Amino acid sequence: MMGFKPIPLFLLPLLIFTILSRADQALGSDQNRNVSHRNRAALDAAGGVGIVALKGRKQTSGCNLFQGRWIFDASYPFYDSSMCPFIDSEFNCFGRPDKQFLKYSWQPDSCSIPRFDGQAFLNKWRGKRVMFVGDSLSLNMWESLACMIHSSVPDSKTTFIKRTPLSSLTFQEYGVALYLYRTPYLVDISKEDVGRVLNLGTIEGGADVWKDMDILVFNSWHWWLHKGVQSQGWDFIRNGSSLIRDMDRLDAFNKGLTTWAQWVDQNVNISQTRVFFQGISPTHYMGREWNEPRKTCNGQMQPLTGSTYPGGSLPAASIVSRVLSSMKTPVYLLDITTLSQLRKDAHPSTYGGDGGTDCSHWCLPGLPDTWNQLLYAALSM
Repeated sequence: MMGFKPIPLFLLPLLIFTILSRADQALGSDQNRNVSHRNRAALDAAGGVGIVALKGRKQTSGCNLFQGRWIFDASYPFYDSSMCPFIDSEFNCFGRPDKQFLKYSWQPDSCSIPRFDGQAFLNKWRGKRVMFVGDSLSLNMWESLACMIHSSVPDSKTTFIKRTPLSSLTFQEYGVALYLYRTPYLVDISKEDVGRVLNLGTIEGGADVWKDMDILVFNSWHWWLHKGVQSQGWDFIRNGSSLIRDMDRLDAFNKGLTTWAQWVDQNVNISQTRVFFQGISPTHYMGREWNEPRKTCNGQMQPLTGSTYPGGSLPAASIVSRVLSSMKTPVYLLDITTLSQLRKDAHPSTYGGDGGTDCSHWCLPGLPDTWNQLLYAALSM
């Protein structure tokens, strides 16, 4: 063309780097500490071309995905629980008479998030492996993603294996495998002469299966609050050289999570694997947190309005942020705490199938579908 000279090929990488650097500067300094690495292979599999501007930050493309509000959306839910063969009875909420809790979507303040497309997910992540590692909230999110994908390709052949600690669901045509590894504390519980010992300083049992995944989504906190040897699953805590009956649970969580962070830094190949931490999932047993002192999640039929939770932030969430900020490996925080705190209506309550009142887990379909939509956004935007 007249007036233009072709750019020599050897200068093209420098030009791309310069453009991206200027773009980063234009977006301002990202003060969020939840920064993820640029995994070129994963980005290419997700439909990217070469080096793309998906930074994997909490504020993806200048948008904080986790600051916003819940809005009524008649197009929800993503699927019908009766059509998904992967949901446990504790999440099914069968018999719950109200259905409005299914009709809310998350709307960030400064952008829109892409609607989840299960077939597109399978095509973009063809041949890849996704693993959720953690407790029953990881199970909640794993089953949610399984149902969301299945609803898009209901006739696709699958292989479903549910065992302890490792379960898997493979969409055979696409070679996409979703794994769940149950380990509520992330660190080890070992059998010793004194009994079961929660070792805050080691991750050995089973951790080898976490390696070489394409996407890892870790989670822990729920069990750190359990009290009593039957409920908590251990008899003693090993803290360094000390063997003790108990300790401050926030301090124990901090030490255990720091051990996990060291394991990730030493063992995860960041050229292959994108690492996420599923933020702290709240409970709704104490109505005073949302100014209804005598209430629990039972009978709640709609979310709280606005974008802040009256009960404030959770101390465990601060620990997660602090530990992630200290890591060499960039880990993306799925910061789902506040948006989940607003959903006092989304628990199984008395419809979880165990006869009790469950204000810890979440109905499916329901809130974990939004967690997965935000994971999808972080991988796609």
